[in-house]
Amino acid sequence: MSRQPPGTRADYRAFISMPTRWRDNDAYGHMNNAVYIELFDTALGSWQIAQGIKIHGEGAMQLVVVESGCRYHAEAGYPDALQIGLRLAHLGRSSFKVELAMFRNDEDTACAEGFFSQVHMGTEGRPEPMPDLLREALTTLGDG
Repeated sequence: MSRQPPGTRADYRAFISMPTRWRDNDAYGHMNNAVYIELFDTALGSWQIAQGIKIHGEGAMQLVVVESGCRYHAEAGYPDALQIGLRLAHLGRSSFKVELAMFRNDEDTACAEGFFSQVHMGTEGRPEPMPDLLREALTTLGDG
C-alpha cells in the first residue's frame, strides 16, 4: 500500500502553538495516540475562539464532530514544542472539514496529520446552515 507523504508547513494556512506535557508521554516514551487527537481538538477550538466563534456556554454555536481521524508519520512527545497547522478541506451548507498537521519544534514536515468534520446544529438538534461569522472565518483557511 502506498502512503501519502506528510504535509509541510506551507500546506497549511493558520497555526496554533501547543506545548507538550510530561503526562502526554506513554510507557514507550512517546506521545500516546489519544493525545494527538486531544491536541488537534484543542487547536481547532482555540482557533475558533480566536475568530470570535463562541463554542461553549450560553449562546454557543452547536458544532458537532461527526468524523475525525489521524495519520502518524513520526513520534512526538515531551518536551517537544508543537505547532498545529489548519486548513479547510470542505465547506458545505451546514458542514465543514478542517485538516490539521502537527509540527515538532522547528521541523517543516508534519509528524502527524488529522481532520475533524463538523456540522452546525440548530436548537432542534438538526443541521442548519452555518452562520456568516463561521463561514467567513473558515474561508480564511482555504478554498475548501
